[in-house]
Amino acid sequence: MGDFGALLDGFATALQPMYLLYALIGVTLGTAVGVLPGIGPAMTLALLLPLTYSLEPTAAFIMFAGIYYGGMYGGSTTSILLNAPGESSSIITALEGNRMAKAGRGSAALATAAIGSFVAGTIATVALTLVAPTIARLAVQLGPADYVALLVLAFLTVAAVLGSSPPRGIASLGIGLFLGLVGTDTLTGQQRFTLGLPALADGIDVVVVAVGVFAVGEALYVASRMRRGPIPLVPAGKGWMTKDDWRRSWKPWLRGTAIGFPIGTLPAGGAEVGTFLSYSAERKLSKHREEFGKGAIEGVAGPEAANNASAAGVLVPLLTLGLPTSATAAILISAFQSYGIQPGPLLFQDESALIWALIASLYIGNVLLLVLNLPLVGIWVKLLQIPRPYLYAGILTFAALGSYSVGASTEDLVLLFLLGLLGWAMRNFGFPIAPAVVGLILGPIAEEQLRRALAISQGDPTVLVTSPFAAVVYAALVVFLFLGWWLRRRQARTEAELAAVVATPAESERSSS
Repeated sequence: MGDFGALLDGFATALQPMYLLYALIGVTLGTAVGVLPGIGPAMTLALLLPLTYSLEPTAAFIMFAGIYYGGMYGGSTTSILLNAPGESSSIITALEGNRMAKAGRGSAALATAAIGSFVAGTIATVALTLVAPTIARLAVQLGPADYVALLVLAFLTVAAVLGSSPPRGIASLGIGLFLGLVGTDTLTGQQRFTLGLPALADGIDVVVVAVGVFAVGEALYVASRMRRGPIPLVPAGKGWMTKDDWRRSWKPWLRGTAIGFPIGTLPAGGAEVGTFLSYSAERKLSKHREEFGKGAIEGVAGPEAANNASAAGVLVPLLTLGLPTSATAAILISAFQSYGIQPGPLLFQDESALIWALIASLYIGNVLLLVLNLPLVGIWVKLLQIPRPYLYAGILTFAALGSYSVGASTEDLVLLFLLGLLGWAMRNFGFPIAPAVVGLILGPIAEEQLRRALAISQGDPTVLVTSPFAAVVYAALVVFLFLGWWLRRRQARTEAELAAVVATPAESERSSS
């Protein structure tokens, strides 16, 4: 009853006119930026992060929740009408949704994506409301050695799972850990890796790093591979969902939610794993298997629901344990830290009003997204027609202005573009970005907890593994790494089947011609 009362208090805060306005601005900006070609949710969050920096925390996080959900939804429009998924979790939506659009049923694909996002987001937020406080209450009892175990779990699972190569993920994590060491050691007062520059004495601001490696790095990477000529946009078409579309979509919405939310909470995959598993399930359960690869509405409804359920799922370990399980979660942690708030077990105690207002705003943001996106698809389509050179020049300009507003320092601008070049190089050579951001954010926390644990044990390192909770975490780490490997193999098998399904219509078209 206490959690329900706290949620009602959160709604009382989030429903205030000013906070409703911030929620509306958040979902509008998130969708508008997320719908732009080549821009995924992580880049959307990084790019718009400086906008919230000058607001008071409750307004900032309500707005940021809207940006988060809006950015997750915006990619579906790009995938369906442009066949250009902003991230790997939108690949399935691009495949089936774009085929529907080419067949003149783009409006139905956009509608099932919007309604599926609403259904999945709402159910997953209810699950978040029920699960997160219980986990937080259990986690409050953890000691320093237990925190070290959790952080090791975060480091290794994020490094091993995010990206196609675990060694490259670990190398990316090492880059982030090094960046986290830059600054003044809080224990000894000595400067580390500052090169004698006063601007680095306080460390590297997480906002500058997030905007640099995600937004600037991604903009440079996409611009360096930019296609010449106009973007092949497919019209949305007329009409809406028929009764048959509703009948074929509602079960995939629920199944996608049931698959996506647990996958999002586990540090063993990511939203793309949930979408591929959902697509595989729908192919096996559908009565219209012959349509898959040609524009099956179940192939849009299920994966889109799984994608948005995962978005709420990643908030469970993020808010309760301070563990990010995706690139977008890493940006969310940087948003909390920019306000001096550390996600973790004490968050529901120390920032109870803020967190429950944030959770309440997720419900409100879901409704606003549904109301906003169904009638305004035409406006989002017009955004897709922005010439790409102007688009990415605008992104770089906006990133520079946002980063400069953080500290009003020209040194931050130099650092921003140096980190942007680093992000471009990592992206260019196949190094995942998220582990670097996770290392930067969690590295100093891990160092502090490790020192505290060793101080309590008077230098005995066995304290790090003899705690019952730590032993369970290390055992779970082995399970998660195996589960991540198994899920990736399952995803690869689904991708191979998918390639065969897509190749068959193409071969038949060539033979007929």
